[in-house]
Amino acid sequence: MLEALRYEFMRNALAAGVLVSVACGIIGTYVVVNRIVFLAGGISHAAYGGIGLGIFLGTSPVVGAVSFSLAAALAMGVVSRRARQGVDIAIGIMWAMGMALGIILIDITPGYSADLMSYLFGSILAVPGSDIALMGVLDAVIILLVVVLYKEFLAISFDEEFSSVLGVPVERLYLVLLSLIALTAVMAMRVVGLILTIALLTVPAAISRQFTVHLGRMMVLSSVLGAAFTLTGLWLSYGFDLTPGATIVMVSGAAFAATSLWRAVRPHKPLSPPPPQSAGNC
Repeated sequence: MLEALRYEFMRNALAAGVLVSVACGIIGTYVVVNRIVFLAGGISHAAYGGIGLGIFLGTSPVVGAVSFSLAAALAMGVVSRRARQGVDIAIGIMWAMGMALGIILIDITPGYSADLMSYLFGSILAVPGSDIALMGVLDAVIILLVVVLYKEFLAISFDEEFSSVLGVPVERLYLVLLSLIALTAVMAMRVVGLILTIALLTVPAAISRQFTVHLGRMMVLSSVLGAAFTLTGLWLSYGFDLTPGATIVMVSGAAFAATSLWRAVRPHKPLSPPPPQSAGNC
């Protein structure tokens, strides 16, 4: 693996993997704690419609994916909070229609033959330096917003009703969180693809939750685990000539199975969430 670092594409792949792991570790923690994995999956898969739209309009597919996934996140957020029934059906429909729209737009684009596999299953070995810079900017935005809104996000994650009573703008914060999920999903698209993004968003955070309920520690541990899984997956894919994105996800899944088995055979004191706190003391 060390000899591969003399190639620029491999160095870019490592940098992209680490940057995406940080974003997924932070935002994935909120996804797991708030139990919105299905919603996050809908947002990430709907981004494919934006890829098709970008290709059809002759603009950047990444720009199209960002705009479309943000719109899908806001729409799904409003539906999930205001609809009293059939929420999972509505999200599933938007999930499927987003992907279908992307395929149709690519089909009708004149003279264009898109590499669908690179978007669906990732192309971490083809990440250019410009995308690395963009990932760094998005990481900075995510970290800044999470630091500024940490207390508010903590409040709505563990006691939404009490937060609402205190005057915390729960719905607006929820939509901001979903928007951050959309940005993170587009970042992860370059590493593992849209189909496997949900694994990178949830598996490291799910493992972290087995060992701590402190939100900040979960984020740090999730980011470290995500980076470890990404680097291990790249090393295995390089050594055994495997698809990097799928290998990264398989490493993550194997780690989750191993930690779950370890906790099952070696019982620990159950982890309980922290007591409800006011928005001003979170």
